[in-house]
Amino acid sequence: MNFSKLPKEKRNRLVLVALLALIVMAGLYFGLIQSQTGSLERLAQKKDAAAQKLKGVGDAIRQTDRIKAEVDEVRATLASTESDIASGDLYAWVINSLRQFKAPYRVDIPQYSQLSTPVDVNLLPGFPYKQATLTVAGTARFHELGQFLADFENRFPHVRLVNLTLDANSPSAAAEPETLSFKLDIVTLVKSNAS
Repeated sequence: MNFSKLPKEKRNRLVLVALLALIVMAGLYFGLIQSQTGSLERLAQKKDAAAQKLKGVGDAIRQTDRIKAEVDEVRATLASTESDIASGDLYAWVINSLRQFKAPYRVDIPQYSQLSTPVDVNLLPGFPYKQATLTVAGTARFHELGQFLADFENRFPHVRLVNLTLDANSPSAAAEPETLSFKLDIVTLVKSNAS
């Protein structure tokens, strides 16, 4: 079709109709199609985020058995580790443990004080155990005492020997050469429910 042969009035109307059609199409594009495209992009992003979250939940579900096995293993390790923590009659536990352990050593411990009331451990906040202290005194040869103290702390990792006082001039130490009198505090962890 040749536009130059059309009368001017029809040509103007045709151009006006074409412009109106372009304006309507542009309006439809910007008004409807572009907003729908933006909505579709936002939905696609939400879908991707939900898919990632679902994948994370699926991974967690698949790892449940492994995590449960790890928790059971840690509980068993904790129970094994807690087996030598003081419980029940605390005074009897400490005295019996000390007497059984010192049997092969030439260490004499005739004096035991009363066990202190278990108190919260002030080393770490929220620590699940308490601590109790017992003071003991006795005599031993220097080397034998050193070996006994080292072996005792290695055998009982939840017990600390503190405030060791040595005296070579005491009457009980003077009876035998190279013998020392000693006094020390035994600090033991206590299961919180055992107090």
